[in-house]
Amino acid sequence: MAIENAKRQLLQCYERIKPYVHRTPVLTSFQIDKLSTSELFFKCENFQRMGAYKMRGATNAILLLDDQQKKRGVVTHSSGNFAQALSLAAKSIGVEAYIVMPSSAPQVKKDAVMGYGGKIVECEPTLEARAKAAQKIQVETGATFIHPSNDENVIIGQGTACLELLQDHPDLDFVVAPVGGGGLIAGTALAVQNFGNDCKAIGSEPFEVDDAYRSLQSGKIEGNETTDTIADGLKTQLGDKNFPIILDHVDAIIRVTEDEIVNAMRLIWERMKIIVEPSSAVALAAVLREKQRFKNKKTGIIISGGNVDLKNLPF
Repeated sequence: MAIENAKRQLLQCYERIKPYVHRTPVLTSFQIDKLSTSELFFKCENFQRMGAYKMRGATNAILLLDDQQKKRGVVTHSSGNFAQALSLAAKSIGVEAYIVMPSSAPQVKKDAVMGYGGKIVECEPTLEARAKAAQKIQVETGATFIHPSNDENVIIGQGTACLELLQDHPDLDFVVAPVGGGGLIAGTALAVQNFGNDCKAIGSEPFEVDDAYRSLQSGKIEGNETTDTIADGLKTQLGDKNFPIILDHVDAIIRVTEDEIVNAMRLIWERMKIIVEPSSAVALAAVLREKQRFKNKKTGIIISGGNVDLKNLPF
């Protein structure tokens, strides 16, 4: 991605997707500020259409297709929020969406995708099977593949959440976002770089899937041996499009324990009275873990989503 064009791309994207997405609220909590010794501003993408920030990137990617591509539809592989985001964005724009989902994906997620008009193709629960199934659909239908996180138009779309946050609060010292596939943190970092005022982008991820932390240390994309974390949205891996942005523009990545994630999630539910998923709570957990870094600073937190299986709450 031409980084020098990121400012223009973010502003154009913001205007382009405006009719299709919500401008989500920024909430504060006096009690959580006291606990963190920081002044926190929560950008609540759990109030986004389909319940997560991914609606932004999916919408931008589809709107940038030409008319012929739109006629042939779009395809992705995802068992989570991007499956829902691409389905709803495609439906809103009048485009067919094919969603490859592993057979092991929870029925509640499949139902949500179908509810948004996505056509599900099931496959074996391996990355290889997902890629193969998506490729087959591309060949058969001519649909355009859109990656959930390693796509330039998706990254720019995700960055508009932080752009809005900085429009509302231009004097932030930090913006903290969770790291999974890398699309959100890369977009956030671009927004911080271009619209922040001496602001730093910080990533947060579980110790159990700390590939981004290690990648930042080694300078190359690392993998994970295990993915044993409650933050199911953060089990994916960085890609060659988003990693260079992360390397250049993310100041640090803070790792957190499973207990810290659950405690932060509970805190948000109890104190702010809003529903957030475990992956979202990772950002607050990072601030609470490293209080000294954020002490007396103004810190933005991207609440990435609120799609929770209420039958499986960790508290």
